[in-house]
Amino acid sequence: MTPNLSTATEPSSLTTAAVAAQSLNKSYGRDNTTVQALRDVTVGFPAGRFTAIMGPSGSGKSTLMHCLAGLDSADSGSISLGGTEITALSDAELTRLRRDRVGFVFQAFNLIPTLTAEQNITLPVALAGGSVDRDWLRQISSILGLDDRLSHRPHELSGGQQQRVAVARALLTRPDVIFGDEPTGNLDSRSGAEVLSLLRRSSSEMGQSIIMVTHDPIAASYADRVVLMQDGRLVGELERSTPDAILAALSQLGA
Repeated sequence: MTPNLSTATEPSSLTTAAVAAQSLNKSYGRDNTTVQALRDVTVGFPAGRFTAIMGPSGSGKSTLMHCLAGLDSADSGSISLGGTEITALSDAELTRLRRDRVGFVFQAFNLIPTLTAEQNITLPVALAGGSVDRDWLRQISSILGLDDRLSHRPHELSGGQQQRVAVARALLTRPDVIFGDEPTGNLDSRSGAEVLSLLRRSSSEMGQSIIMVTHDPIAASYADRVVLMQDGRLVGELERSTPDAILAALSQLGA
């Protein structure tokens, strides 16, 4: 028995979602080696909420995130991001959309070692030829506790501080959504808790929409909602759950 799937597949919720997928299918390989990674997935991720996607290895959670973020293409179905249908966009249009309207926080911090923390935060804006909103930069630096670290280079920062820089970089352009792929996977428990608390604050205090793929029930417990996947399908969801409740739900899925 799996947890009850409530609003995740209700079409009425898709029109108000920051990101939504409708009847999404994705497979890899050919003939006898074909793997169906996504099977008719319909789901909406509400704006301003922090959602975790979980499931056993091979459940399709990373594939779903990659498709939602425009990093991979689906075989069929549609995806809307911030009101824009992205499945029909060209590669150049997808690149611009990811640059201007999507933020990413990965397990690897992906910071440029020769640049300061501030330069790493503002790098995407600089590469796009845009101008930095200095007031917003100061605000997010203060919220993330980076005020006295902006002139430091990555090797002068702790792992938790480096990931905070990555979070600030993702927030700087005020994206429609931030995707996190195991964002605390390379951090110790204390630093991981700090980054997860900051992601939660980014959602609750700044209205940021966040979608995080994780295998860690403790990390998922920071989210407003946990979407569960198995064999390429959505099979359940939990609202603001404890690590024990999330672990119990995953155990039912064989994770």
